[in-house]
Amino acid sequence: MPEKTVNNSSRSVIRKKPESTFTRVARYTLVRGITLFLTVVVGVFLTIIIANMGGYVDEIRKGEIQETYQQAAILNPAIRNLPPEERNKWVEDQIRLAYKRYGLDQPFLVRAVIYLRNALTLDLGRSLNMTSDTGSRQVRLIILERIPPTLILFGTSGFLLFFVELFFALYLSRRYGSFWDKVVVTLAPMNAAPGWFYGIFLILIFAAILKILPFGGMVDAPPPPRWSFAYFVSLLKHMILPIMAIAASQLVLSVYSWRTFFLIYSSEDYVEMAKAKGLTSRAIEQRYVLRPTLPTIITSFAFLLIGIWTGAPIFETVFNWPGLGRQIYQAIGLFDVPVIVGETVIFSYLLAITLFLLDFVYALVDPRVRVGGQGGAQG
Repeated sequence: MPEKTVNNSSRSVIRKKPESTFTRVARYTLVRGITLFLTVVVGVFLTIIIANMGGYVDEIRKGEIQETYQQAAILNPAIRNLPPEERNKWVEDQIRLAYKRYGLDQPFLVRAVIYLRNALTLDLGRSLNMTSDTGSRQVRLIILERIPPTLILFGTSGFLLFFVELFFALYLSRRYGSFWDKVVVTLAPMNAAPGWFYGIFLILIFAAILKILPFGGMVDAPPPPRWSFAYFVSLLKHMILPIMAIAASQLVLSVYSWRTFFLIYSSEDYVEMAKAKGLTSRAIEQRYVLRPTLPTIITSFAFLLIGIWTGAPIFETVFNWPGLGRQIYQAIGLFDVPVIVGETVIFSYLLAITLFLLDFVYALVDPRVRVGGQGGAQG
């Protein structure tokens, strides 16, 4: 039987030229950026729809305008003494001008799209009911003056508690079953209550009964001169109860979660091998426990930074803290849509930027992660 000749060229495999790292990262960056931006657009648009209650807030606003000018026609003698036809015409003209000034003469969806465009470009406009401490109705100024108090309180408590939780969790992971480990496991369910719940009891005990700490606020009234030593002392005194309330609501549960997380990695085979080689406990923690968990720690820290900007509406209201959380609570009560949307836009941008940067941070701290691989950052 004759031998079959094989054409090597027919078996040749055309190999695709490997994609360069720059091209892969650039493509991933573009796709990831567009995806996050579209997510922000959808989130802000839904906030506009919900904050306006699907247009119902506009109807409330129209009713307020009609009532304002109808009362003005009655209380103003010059208008009241006009013939009924002229008086009604004056009221209608004023209402029509007010509708045009506030954009209420346009359909709600048209106004929502225009508002979305302005919000995404950080043109936050003017508030409907709220004013800044200087009397301005610019939403930008209203929000900016509430950012420092929120950053001071939640930034201080967040950074302090985050590192205390990690340190204590590492300590407990080395002493599994010890007295303090059992205490943490026992007390963990107590953190189910929110911080403002503990805040009420702390105010009752330390402010109402013992009278050693203030009921709330950021500084004493009247406030000491800004940036003076007395101002700093007053600020610290007013921060004690809020920080205690935040710690009471999250410290033990966070320590319990991190301690369990570290225990999982401490029980891996490669950790036992490192112990058999005679490595010290500190070296094992740094190389085989902390290093694999570093991406998770960075993620938690990143979202901590985001949470610092948002504040806590009920918590700040209980402690009368003049931050972003209390401001958004007041804006919701006043149906002040521009302020609600303004804070949502800022939070959305911060969240999107954080998520965008996290993948690149993962690639820096973990060599197994490759930015731009299948599904994004791949291990």
